[in-house]
Amino acid sequence: MLPDNCIFSFHFLLDSKKTGYYSCGEKWGKVGNGKEPVFRGSFEHSIDDKGRVNIPVSFRKVLLGLQDDRLVVTKSFLNSFRCLDVYPQAEWEKLEQALIDKPRFDDTLAKFEAFYLSNAHECSVDKQGRILLPPMLREYAALQKDAVFTSSLKKFRIWDKVTWQRFNEVSEKDLPNIFSNVNV
Repeated sequence: MLPDNCIFSFHFLLDSKKTGYYSCGEKWGKVGNGKEPVFRGSFEHSIDDKGRVNIPVSFRKVLLGLQDDRLVVTKSFLNSFRCLDVYPQAEWEKLEQALIDKPRFDDTLAKFEAFYLSNAHECSVDKQGRILLPPMLREYAALQKDAVFTSSLKKFRIWDKVTWQRFNEVSEKDLPNIFSNVNV
């Protein structure tokens, strides 16, 4: 059992049987009342001069529930607006496995892999809850100082703040069509 005055750490403290994970003596369960954890919301954070950015606290809680502080970050875009996709390691591995099962000589798959997989970088969350974004990815997404983290269920995205605002303005004009096509 951990002492009552312990300080929260993102790194996992396992019990002696390595069957669960603990923080400050309390057993953590999955986020969402036993359902699969998902990322929710949007959050603004600053990128420091070294390219490090804090992961939002609620996103770190999801990662804690997944027992993983490793992320895979890659180039992405929505409607020609550039951003970064960020996956927990296990979700990235599911994507890789799904791609392995596809026909290897498909041109569309080859282009997807060349863009999405070849630009992927593994990033670990440090003790302060930050990741170091590689310069190539920061440059691609035009990430300078102000970043916005947005949820995408099993992954999340990192946007330049101005790009995120422009994307939202364009998307808002098409909201009736977007909502009618989502079908949920």
